[in-house]
Amino acid sequence: MYSSFVPPRQVRIGDAAAFVGTTPRAIRHYHEIGLLPEPERGGDGRRRYGYEDMIRLLWIRKTADAGIALDDIRDAFADTASAGADSDHDIAGVLERLEETLVAQEAELRRQRTAVRRMRTEGSRMGLLSDLVTSRLTNLPEGSVRRTDLDSLLVTERIFGPLGAALQATRFIALATHSDLREESDRVDAAEEALDDTVAVDDPRVAQVAAERHAFEEVLQAVIEDSDLAQSDDALLDSWDASHPVTADEGEGEGEGEAGRSSGRGQGSMSAFEATGKMPYDFSPARIRCMELAGEIAAHESPA
Repeated sequence: MYSSFVPPRQVRIGDAAAFVGTTPRAIRHYHEIGLLPEPERGGDGRRRYGYEDMIRLLWIRKTADAGIALDDIRDAFADTASAGADSDHDIAGVLERLEETLVAQEAELRRQRTAVRRMRTEGSRMGLLSDLVTSRLTNLPEGSVRRTDLDSLLVTERIFGPLGAALQATRFIALATHSDLREESDRVDAAEEALDDTVAVDDPRVAQVAAERHAFEEVLQAVIEDSDLAQSDDALLDSWDASHPVTADEGEGEGEGEAGRSSGRGQGSMSAFEATGKMPYDFSPARIRCMELAGEIAAHESPA
């Protein structure tokens, strides 16, 4: 007995979408971007899809599921049609480009997972700093590095790169391990913050706080020099120079010593001068003058 079923010669868009596993809206989009030729409409004004249309829709769906962009599918189909019905050369090229993209995406996902692990291990804020910086802070007592310390390191790393922030970390290590230094640092910081917009730049308190800042920095530096922190800084600089040799192009226009070292900010980043000019600080004129005076005292007392 023969089956009485007779397959339709053409189907409407809803049936085509259901068979392929997509939506009528998606098929209309294929028409709009030239991925699928729009079939002629029947007497009722509706589109009708035949066997060849369905085959192409199936290939489109399968290729899109593999992650290939619709524009690439359209171009590959167009090139294949011009080269011959059995040519898959251009689709192979699209697949090659897709694989390269996926490899790059996988590498980026691994980088993101590593960053998340570091944030969970080191703490969300410290984990966002570079390995070079966090490696210097990880053995300190819990809570001894304050949020404001990490904020300062974050800014320094943005301006001067990982090396600059790693060297600045020496300051916070000293403060974290010497309670008397931390107390004096807090006192001087509070005195500077008190120099707000209500204080005139020639107020005697400005010069007094500048002298206190200079005296504190002298004590702090002496503690660093008397400990192994200074030797750690020297070792850090030697290691950085060995792993980041400065090229001739990078050396042009740079200063001598630490200022001339490559900071590791990365290609396309701003210079330190540009970045410094874009970072706002809500300092009053009196506080800025205090900073200037502290610098002048240090320059006057430094050996020639």
